[in-house]
Amino acid sequence: MKFHVGIDIEKQREKILKIAHKFTPFEEYKTIANVDALISKLTIVWGAKESLYKIYGKKKLLFLHHIYIEDFKFADEKTTGEIRYNGENTAYNISFLEFEGFTCVFAY
Repeated sequence: MKFHVGIDIEKQREKILKIAHKFTPFEEYKTIANVDALISKLTIVWGAKESLYKIYGKKKLLFLHHIYIEDFKFADEKTTGEIRYNGENTAYNISFLEFEGFTCVFAY
């Protein structure tokens, strides 16, 4: 049996706050008051979308319009994601971990 896996490692940076609107509906995160938690959450979402993009492997996929990440709790260290493109919906499992200011996300 063959599995496709995508992995992404990102440094947690404040810059993510400036670009978040380009890859996710930012309104969903306005309830997170703690800046560090917001940076962490957005970095996980970015990494998850990047991982799914790598699995799909085609350039026309848009993070904001074709890749969806289910909301999650940090303690769960997992969520699900979906690629919705060309009339097809494909679901994936996503796991993440944080270490030394970095976030590692992998999708399968």
